[in-house]
Amino acid sequence: MGRAFEYRKARKMKRWGNMARTFTKLGKEITICVKSGGPDPDGNPRLRALMQNAKAASMPKENVERAIKKATEKDQSDYKEMLYEGYGPHGIAIVVETATDNTTRTVANVRSYFNKLGGSLGTTGSLSFLFDRKSVFKVAAKEGLDLEDLELELIDFGVDEIFAEENEVIIYGEFESFNQIQKYLEENGFEIISAEFERIPNDTKELTEEQREQVMKLIERIEDDEDVQNVYHNMKEEE
Repeated sequence: MGRAFEYRKARKMKRWGNMARTFTKLGKEITICVKSGGPDPDGNPRLRALMQNAKAASMPKENVERAIKKATEKDQSDYKEMLYEGYGPHGIAIVVETATDNTTRTVANVRSYFNKLGGSLGTTGSLSFLFDRKSVFKVAAKEGLDLEDLELELIDFGVDEIFAEENEVIIYGEFESFNQIQKYLEENGFEIISAEFERIPNDTKELTEEQREQVMKLIERIEDDEDVQNVYHNMKEEE
């Protein structure tokens, strides 16, 4: 098993505190996706994937339809996807993905969280090299499926790691390969449960329990911001 497997196995930090936050995040992603690729799932592969994510999260159909409709309204403010990078306490690298209709508000908020809780916000691009951005697919396991054969088949499609997790198969691939991996899975009859992107740290830093608590205070405060979509860090997770 490789780095992606170990990262997923150890990562216990909750990314979203409750269902309402998950729905808000997905709604923004759907709206942004429709703005760029259109409202027809048949012609917008990313929208198809997000609709599967919404289904997996038990997001009501009307919420999905509302997010799609929002993207087509003329007076609707555009969401901008902004990335912020900084160091938390004890030199932990933190990358913050946001979707916002007011970048001035968002950067001011994110900077204040870092400053108040023992960190410092850096410049864009200063820390993202410490993480690999990956496409991550979760599919239902097929009866008699050979993971080694599937991995060999998918190498040419940009996949670099596959592993089983209960009755599901997790597939990690290059960020740029998202569409071709999705196309292969759809054309070969795989049930895609979810499809998303993750940032996996190239290396992790081990901290004491007290130090971990200080870092988690900052991470949780950032995650509570309504403009924040995802937070990634290189702190070693508890086993």
